[in-house]
Amino acid sequence: MAISKEIKRLEKSNVILTITVPKDDVRSQYQDMIKEYTKNMQLPGFRKGKVPQSVLERKYSEALKGDALGRIVESALKEVFTEENLSRDERPLPYSTPELQGEPKLDLEQDLLFSVTYDVLPEVKIGQWKGLNVEYPYSEIEKEDIDRELEEIRERNSIVMDRDDSAAAQKGDVATINYQVFDENGEPLPDFKRDDFALTLGSNQNVYQFDDDIIGMKRGETKEIDKKFADDFFEPKLAGKTRKMEITLSKLKEKKLPDLDDDLAQDVDEKFKTLDDLKNNIKERLNKNIEWRLREKKVHELLKEIMKNTPVILPDSMVEAEIDSRWKRLARYYNTNAETLKQIMTTGQEKEAEWRETAEKALHSRLIIETLMEEHNIEVTDEDVEKEYERIAQESAAEIEEVKKNQNEQSEFYMKEDIKERRVIDILLAENTLKPGKKENYLAFISDNS
Repeated sequence: MAISKEIKRLEKSNVILTITVPKDDVRSQYQDMIKEYTKNMQLPGFRKGKVPQSVLERKYSEALKGDALGRIVESALKEVFTEENLSRDERPLPYSTPELQGEPKLDLEQDLLFSVTYDVLPEVKIGQWKGLNVEYPYSEIEKEDIDRELEEIRERNSIVMDRDDSAAAQKGDVATINYQVFDENGEPLPDFKRDDFALTLGSNQNVYQFDDDIIGMKRGETKEIDKKFADDFFEPKLAGKTRKMEITLSKLKEKKLPDLDDDLAQDVDEKFKTLDDLKNNIKERLNKNIEWRLREKKVHELLKEIMKNTPVILPDSMVEAEIDSRWKRLARYYNTNAETLKQIMTTGQEKEAEWRETAEKALHSRLIIETLMEEHNIEVTDEDVEKEYERIAQESAAEIEEVKKNQNEQSEFYMKEDIKERRVIDILLAENTLKPGKKENYLAFISDNS
């Protein structure tokens, strides 16, 4: 089609695309559609494929024009959006469906004029991005970090043994219980009953937080408690309520932790001959984690400064897509779907508000990185890709051919994008002055809460 188009930017990274389809093209597409209908339609008094066009138009005039309008609009949009010279910030975002404006009418004697609106990539004009002075948080490995890792190793290598029938449950024991929650009338709630539920007392790694109520019980003992459920409890019918709960202790075991000595180190891996070897290995691993996280922290602080100089107007669809992605990831973690998770989480609206802020910051910084990648016109060669395969193979202790076998065209594309991003980050780090600021403990430092 010999269509013409005009694109104007609106607010919030939204554009309006106005398309004009010449009347000759309108008539041509309309006639092609009519031929398709007359070929396949059968009406009373006419054989299939023998319905005259005049009869068809007289009987279904408005419906035919409506169908033709939809086809012409769809065809025109497809032609525009597949144009090679259409810039990236003129194309609709994948999650933004073009919306038809007004009610265009099909007139076979006139050009067809219609408009659609849709969200596009925000316009990003990078402000000052080099010559900045930025402080970043840092961390160092302390004795307590190594001790914590050693305790986790002892836990993983512990032996669980039955306790005597007369023994009272204590912190650190592994208890197996049956529990039942009752409603306000004392009737059992079928959805809140479970048998053979195992937990380590004192860990409080269960939604009911009833560890302290079990401590002191003996095997075979049944106990009733009045349980006060938190206001943000995942089940709305129990949130903020006090309900009776029946707990029966069916099994009680204790953990026997191995001694912290050379024998434990050798059990962990035969390459360790002494406990000091194990400690040194832990320290080396934790330092690598710090090194990896330190780069992220530096970039995060730099981007915070650049964002101040680079305002970006994010379209709603982009933010909503990011929030929806976070819901889906959380739902997969809980082995459910996003809609169900939203219904059962009483703090769902608060969570979404919190995510909106973090999503906007993440998208803002991401757009800055992508814009810098484009502006620096970074290219990735076949040699670069080969070196990346070698790096992955070395880190995963695999053969390079095995690594390549697991790659496809899409994963190689993302690999190249990752190489480009790392190079842009190298440029950012080289062009700015960074110095250590606040010291953080190891766990806080490696967490994702930047």
